[in-house]
Amino acid sequence: MDYTATQSGFRQQPNMRLRNTSVDGPGDSQLFEDTSGAASGAQAGYSNQPAVPQAAGFPAQSILSDPMSNLAMAYGSSLASQGREMVDKNLDRFIPISKLKYYFAVDTVYVGKKLGLLVFPYMHENWEVSYQQDTPVAPRFDVNAPDLYIPAMGFITYVLVAGLALGTQNKFSPELLGVQASSALVWLIMEVLAVLLSLYLVTVNTDLTTIDLLAFSGYKYVGMIIGVVAGLMFGRPAYYLSLLWCCVAIFVFMIRTLRLKLLSEAAAEGRLVRGTRNQLRMYLTMSIAAAQPIFMYWLTYHLIR
Repeated sequence: MDYTATQSGFRQQPNMRLRNTSVDGPGDSQLFEDTSGAASGAQAGYSNQPAVPQAAGFPAQSILSDPMSNLAMAYGSSLASQGREMVDKNLDRFIPISKLKYYFAVDTVYVGKKLGLLVFPYMHENWEVSYQQDTPVAPRFDVNAPDLYIPAMGFITYVLVAGLALGTQNKFSPELLGVQASSALVWLIMEVLAVLLSLYLVTVNTDLTTIDLLAFSGYKYVGMIIGVVAGLMFGRPAYYLSLLWCCVAIFVFMIRTLRLKLLSEAAAEGRLVRGTRNQLRMYLTMSIAAAQPIFMYWLTYHLIR
């Protein structure tokens, strides 16, 4: 090392040889390799790369890739499908939802003809339901087929007309209208249950279903609506006259319809009914038909003052 004095009086720093300068020859060996530059370059390159999430951040992916998890999911879905099928099967046993579409397969022509038949059934001759390959045709193709459209709309219209009648008497209230609707529904259910019990006690073999009985029992709402509307428009005498006409009409309609369902084939053809069982069926038919005017008067007389 050369130490030379400067003019300022201070001694110049020694000229030390750097390790990485070009002074060192290619043959000189280094005791320690300087990795600071490489580390900073690698760090810069790493910072430019997109952040890759760790495997611990995606537990769902690892679960889905697990065979046991896939098996458990498949087993759970099969159990859910089996439970849904069981519920649908048991529900269809008590409430045949798949058959309800048949009772609502109506059109405007059928509704008009059916309403005319309910009000004036005296000129109608053929009361038998038409069949196609042992299956009854849809109501829109046969006016004799039972339906649920007219009973459902009749019940709703009856509740609305009852609310109107209560309003004319200054007695309208939502609670009273609810009582009117619920009482009519309860009486309808009790009537259907009573008919089912009677059919069981008499041991009648018939193709009548619960929905058929519900439809036939719901046809009386048409006459009830006519009677109440006539009473609101023209007074109590008009109510009694129109209700009497509709009561007789529904009685004849029920007799001619149910006799083909409840009586034997001989009675359906018009021959003499013999035997205790056939007589019981005839009495049951007349009882069901006679109950309709009683319910019609019971549910409407208090609406006309």
